[in-house]
Amino acid sequence: MAKKIKVLMVDDEERFRSTTSKILERKGYEVSMAASAEEALDILKRTTHDVVVLDIKMPGLSGEEALPRIKEIDADIQVIMLTGHGGMESAQKSLTKGAFDYLNKPCDIDLLSARINDAYMSVHTRIPKEKTAAEIMIPIGEYTSVQADSTVREGIEKLKDAYEAFLSTDKVMESGHRAIIVFDGNEVVGVLTMQKLLEAIRPEYLSAPKPSMAESMQYSTMFWSGLFSSQVKKLKDRKIRDVMRECPPVVNEEANLMEVADTMYTQRRRRVMVEDGQQIIGVIREQELFYEISKIILAG
Repeated sequence: MAKKIKVLMVDDEERFRSTTSKILERKGYEVSMAASAEEALDILKRTTHDVVVLDIKMPGLSGEEALPRIKEIDADIQVIMLTGHGGMESAQKSLTKGAFDYLNKPCDIDLLSARINDAYMSVHTRIPKEKTAAEIMIPIGEYTSVQADSTVREGIEKLKDAYEAFLSTDKVMESGHRAIIVFDGNEVVGVLTMQKLLEAIRPEYLSAPKPSMAESMQYSTMFWSGLFSSQVKKLKDRKIRDVMRECPPVVNEEANLMEVADTMYTQRRRRVMVEDGQQIIGVIREQELFYEISKIILAG
């Protein structure tokens, strides 16, 4: 490390503070320690630091309260919040107040070291600002939606109307969609997707165990004839809540696109909902992420 990154470790737990600081020093960082937020603010007024590792819950001034004061002292100081059990909500709020990241205690020292490096590099290298979830989402009001007690026919009619409206504009590739957001009152409770429609029209007996000699007869041309139309007609009057998929995973409006991508991948979902801390405000589909990927790649 050509220049030692100056880290201020702020935690009221003496053993954790001391042990973590020693390990970071062995990794090449220049580390100072503070047992309280008040002490940390005093240190920062006297000496410059690159990164502050700040516990959220401490006696006296909390980490959450100290964060804006740290930013007032030096806007370039990057702050990594540490949260214990039950502090996740405060940690997430801290991101909207200028924190670089938050980690759970006890945190893996290699992960902490990596995030300290990332925090330092975010200030000392010119990295294009990445968009947030809110910047690429489709606003919930522009997405086709229906109440859970509506019929599948009513949902399909709304989706067809929306698609035809997009065909008459230049937004088809940008905003056209093939799923329906399902509400129960004002609450998002699910999504009706093509995959769920296919599942709903497929007779249950197709999944039942079959006699070894029945395969060729069961799946003959005669067997399939007319089955699709008859099953779809049975579907039209079913309640959407009976065939919808559960609500997609939710990310905060300030979420980084890598967090959005990771959520989609790990939960095997093609879309995520975006919330502002109180309610769902938008939807991000695979298409939005693909568009951002293509822009970055084609920009060279």
